[in-house]
Amino acid sequence: MLSVFNGKHSSNGDSNFSEFVKNGAIIVDVRTVDEFNSGHIQGSINIPLDQIENKANELKRKNKVVITCCRSGSRSGVAMSMLKEEGIECYNGGPWNVLDNKI
Repeated sequence: MLSVFNGKHSSNGDSNFSEFVKNGAIIVDVRTVDEFNSGHIQGSINIPLDQIENKANELKRKNKVVITCCRSGSRSGVAMSMLKEEGIECYNGGPWNVLDNKI
């Protein structure tokens, strides 16, 4: 696995998500509004995957690391790729409930 500290993204295993959060990272939950409302990480924001492209500039202006999450890690992986293409430092946090236990 690649370390997040060498500037490349990694899978969930070796990312120090709690450090990112302590340093002000934004957690973006890309599930639907209904899924988000049924449970989510405290302090996370909900931007459904189909709205990520429209919100990329807003996230970029915040100049913070972004950690994406969803139900399984699949949609958050797609969102991470889209945000990285926009020049945002972004990591896939995977399933929201697993990420919640890591931070």
